[in-house]
Amino acid sequence: MLYDEQDILRSMDKIEIHLDLWNEIGRLKQKLITQFADRNTKIISPKNCQSVEMYFNSEKMEKTIGRVAEKTPEVGETVNGLLVKKAFTYQIMALDDLHVFSQLSTTNISQRITIAYAGAFGVLKHRLKQIFESVESLPDEESEGRAFGVHERLTVKYE
Repeated sequence: MLYDEQDILRSMDKIEIHLDLWNEIGRLKQKLITQFADRNTKIISPKNCQSVEMYFNSEKMEKTIGRVAEKTPEVGETVNGLLVKKAFTYQIMALDDLHVFSQLSTTNISQRITIAYAGAFGVLKHRLKQIFESVESLPDEESEGRAFGVHERLTVKYE
């Protein structure tokens, strides 16, 4: 099937014109404005080497699967899970469902860092409580009660 120029121009939402002949550009721009007056088509004619910004609206939709999809959330309720993007689709799933619904896998990493701190241990704990919501004392026989956890992910010990 052959398309003529009019069919191609009618299918466009934006038309850019790059020429150095400003009189010709003006006439072509006016003709296009009158031809597409019934549509919401923006016609611009930037000078050579002038940058042009175009904005495209796109909606993204995520699909909940696995354990996350078992319960329908209420309006305003937070959904916790992993957002996995594959090609142009997005899926929200629980961490335990990752290996079931994708070819990805998880692993745990343990790391021990020793940092010299000259201040009082109680001051360090107080400062971390100001920053983080969950700072809890941990029973530790070796450090004589001088250990605490931050968000159940980080353990701070006095040695």
